[in-house]
Amino acid sequence: MAPVPEPVRPTSTPAPTYEPPQRPTAAAGDQATIGKGLVIKGEISGSESLFIDGKVEGTINLPGNRVTVGRNGQVAANITSREIVVLGKVRGNITATDRVDIRSEGALTGDVTAARISIEDGAFFKGGIDIRKAETKPGTPGAPAAPAADAAKPVQA
Repeated sequence: MAPVPEPVRPTSTPAPTYEPPQRPTAAAGDQATIGKGLVIKGEISGSESLFIDGKVEGTINLPGNRVTVGRNGQVAANITSREIVVLGKVRGNITATDRVDIRSEGALTGDVTAARISIEDGAFFKGGIDIRKAETKPGTPGAPAAPAADAAKPVQA
């Protein structure tokens, strides 16, 4: 008589469960997009980066994030952000706590206040540039004293 094979017993590993993909936080690189068919008039503020390929009029205030004006983007607004990249057209003053990049196909008409600026060959720029040192934490050795609030504001005629 031939030996009888033992029945196959299930292993103790549980069946795999589906977990939806985790959406990264704003700090991990979330980016909102204004498509080329959209027109926005008013104030944009928030806590994530923004890519603009449409038309925006008003103000853009995204401190600590990046604002990118795409090739099709047309912006008539003052922009305040950590980093600003211009590939389209911007008319307005821009303030970046870190850097401003005006790429070769970009056009900027307005004043720039930033710690660093890059203007590629072929880019259009008309305005003034105010280079400010990158902000250091107070109490750090060698950190400059905070300037008076009135001294930091440009005078407009």
